[in-house]
Amino acid sequence: MKDIFKNYVDDKIKLEKWQIVCLLCLIIPISGFFGFIYEYIFYFFNGGMEKFYWRGGNFLPWINIYAIGSIIIMITTWKLKRNPIKVFLLSVLTTGILEYFSGYAIYKIGNGLRFWDYNKEILNFGNINGFICLRSVLFFGLSALMLMYIIVPFCIFLITKINKKVILTISIILCSLVIFDELYNLLFSKILNIPNAIEVYKNKGFNFMKF
Repeated sequence: MKDIFKNYVDDKIKLEKWQIVCLLCLIIPISGFFGFIYEYIFYFFNGGMEKFYWRGGNFLPWINIYAIGSIIIMITTWKLKRNPIKVFLLSVLTTGILEYFSGYAIYKIGNGLRFWDYNKEILNFGNINGFICLRSVLFFGLSALMLMYIIVPFCIFLITKINKKVILTISIILCSLVIFDELYNLLFSKILNIPNAIEVYKNKGFNFMKF
């Protein structure tokens, strides 16, 4: 593991195409799940520590913007792995842009709809229009360090040590599950006029944040 980490940071590991597919298929569900856990805990404190809130609009504990952000971070910082400060700063910038314009687009397209609103949250210093704040981008920067120096090298370790068919099957199944979950709630539920995850979970008594 130490040798893999060193070679990874020094950019000496050359992944084959199937290994790259494996890596992306692992990172997408892992980062989405990480984002869900973070928000699940944060909004417990934000809500006065009285109840937990289900975050995201999926059946699975997974939030898409964290997965998207993780892929962007990997693409933009892959060649900067030797310099954690650059990885941190660039990740703060890119995830900040992603979060702001995602929130703005949802607000405009949804006629005032917000999936998050930093105007109404704790620790919202540096808040810009409720779409972004200093706390969020600093957390994303720290998360990027965890992604690039712990999660990614560990996934590469698994990919290089586990049988090709086994790790490919596991990674593709995991990624397919979260993507199908996302497509169901974004498209299929609307096209077929069937309940989405939020409707189902609300009927079962799950708590959701109201903005």
